[in-house]
Amino acid sequence: MRMGYGLNIVQTQKLIMTPELRQAITVLQLSSLELGTYVEQQLQENPLLEIGEDFEKVSVEEHLPDESGAGEKQKEYDIDWQDYFHDSSDLGMSRSEVRREQNEYSYEHYVTRAPNLIEHLMLQLGLIRCAKRKRDIAEYIIGNINDHGYLGCSIDEIAKQVDAVADEVLDALKIVQAFDPPGVGARSLQECLLLQLTYLGIDDPLAHVVVERHLMDLADGKYSRMAQVLGVPVQEIQRVADLLKTLDPKPGRNFSNFNDNRYIVPDIVLNKVDGEYVIITNDTSVPRLTINNTYRAVLGQDKGDSQTKKFVEHKLNAAAWLIKSIEQRRLTLYKVTKCLVDLQRDFLDYGVKHLKPLNLKTVADIVGLHESTVSRATSNKYIQTPQGVFEMKYFFSSGLNAGGSAVSAESIKKTLREIVDGEDPKKPLNDQQIADILNGRGVKISRRTVAKYRDEMNIPPIRKRKRY
Repeated sequence: MRMGYGLNIVQTQKLIMTPELRQAITVLQLSSLELGTYVEQQLQENPLLEIGEDFEKVSVEEHLPDESGAGEKQKEYDIDWQDYFHDSSDLGMSRSEVRREQNEYSYEHYVTRAPNLIEHLMLQLGLIRCAKRKRDIAEYIIGNINDHGYLGCSIDEIAKQVDAVADEVLDALKIVQAFDPPGVGARSLQECLLLQLTYLGIDDPLAHVVVERHLMDLADGKYSRMAQVLGVPVQEIQRVADLLKTLDPKPGRNFSNFNDNRYIVPDIVLNKVDGEYVIITNDTSVPRLTINNTYRAVLGQDKGDSQTKKFVEHKLNAAAWLIKSIEQRRLTLYKVTKCLVDLQRDFLDYGVKHLKPLNLKTVADIVGLHESTVSRATSNKYIQTPQGVFEMKYFFSSGLNAGGSAVSAESIKKTLREIVDGEDPKKPLNDQQIADILNGRGVKISRRTVAKYRDEMNIPPIRKRKRY
């Protein structure tokens, strides 16, 4: 066997994750709000980027450097960028044609913020008359109430922190517990419900006993057992359960929080016009990017600092690539949405019961993209339809066989909800009976699958749905 060293030339193809490709992938999977934040960050890092006026878009491909003319004699730097700024505009338009955006002000810019729970309690504390010592302890107690309205520390801990005895802390706590909302400042669920019964003036001894001693049995739906232990008819236990359901176990959740996400901004808007769906890419939160033409002189100079030219050209390529990536994201979102509209037309017209099973591979094959690209394009994105606002992942649902055709899981859940809503409350259906009803309608489903879907929809089991 002969061994030795040799030199061979081999051509291979492989994918290299360049910074530009990594940025394009990042831009694709961002939502509209996240993309707006990302663009603001890039505006701070790249001096060649600026927010432009509202004018017509031109493909960014023509703004990238032309590498095809390698045989032609060129200068030390790519002087083709000088043509990019021709006619004193980065898109080839004269400045006279550009419409400058004017600042408009309205009362919507001055919408007030609703007070949070702590502010609401402090306002009430300022309206009562009490000793300064007790007021200071009550203020410390309010500061330790969590977002749900419960006191987050013990009486002994508060007494140690404010240098007081337990009786003084309890007196201040009673003041706070008398505030709105009812049940605020409670240390447990039982105390929260009892405070609400007292606040509402409900004098029901049986309700107090159930809350103090049998709250867990009530949550498990053991009404018959509770009726035997308390020596009352089971209908009385049902009445108490209905009464307690009107109370709020988390009295502080109705107040605003600085970290709450209360609104969803859809990335795609579908409008039905003359029987056809019009796709609108909602990119209002993303500023229109252009390239600052004041750097035209730097690139066009024959003489100058070479380091400055390198820096400007590097930032210029980065800016053009970012603009192209944003445009490519918009086109990809449009193509994927167009495919979803074509495949889920019945859902858009008639509702959830007509949602069809769909996977990423089917959409990827139709639009000519990779599955991972479709997954990134639909992640963290929302679409506004005539049926409501849905996450784009909602359209990708597994399915079961129903009479020779596939039915999506969401459609089955909708049917399951209708069956439960239409059942007799005194004789609710168990999981096997629901499965039999669905099988009779052509949907082949097992009892375990029914139980799984019921848990996902937060539908309680039969013993908790039964009424006496």
